Amino acid sequence: MASITLNLNPVVRLSREQFHTLCRENPDLKLERSATGELIVMPPTGGETGRRNVSVSGQLWAWNEQTDLGEAFDSSTGFTLPNGADRSPDASWVTRARWIALTPEQREKFVPLCPDFVVEILSPSDSLKKTQTKMAEYLENGCRLGWLLNRKGGSVEIYRPEQAVEILDAPLSISSESVLPGFTLSLRKFWSE
Repeated sequence: MASITLNLNPVVRLSREQFHTLCRENPDLKLERSATGELIVMPPTGGETGRRNVSVSGQLWAWNEQTDLGEAFDSSTGFTLPNGADRSPDASWVTRARWIALTPEQREKFVPLCPDFVVEILSPSDSLKKTQTKMAEYLENGCRLGWLLNRKGGSVEIYRPEQAVEILDAPLSISSESVLPGFTLSLRKFWSE
């Protein structure tokens, strides 16, 4: 099942608060909102995608617990980007300084910033082109490093500000460079069925 995009703008333009309430009142739905106000309804992931997602999130969480350099987030976390889009990457991370600069109220709702680091895992129902557009949107809104993991295509796309996308063919690991010092994501099991 593919995601569904609804253009509600001719009927109603949801405010940030209304969108947050809509998500809170419908916890069984995974919703995002584009910068132009389109509502994106995404299906739940299947077991294989979920298994891979928890591995990525778990490795990021473990690294962050050891370094305490910021905060790691799972796929349920919503971020309101500077362009107004509300996105929920599969895994993400924000530096400690940016996190503590937020008020307690800002931390309770969709986080009003773009993560420093994002990971998107392409599930069978995702469109590669739409996910690549989302990755570019993260960079345009301040993300410093993004990884698009495409298990079906057997590749990793690495997104960095003001650089061409780098594509790796089924690497067994990837390093986060200076954005997350010392973090290396093991992908040894990611490519296995």
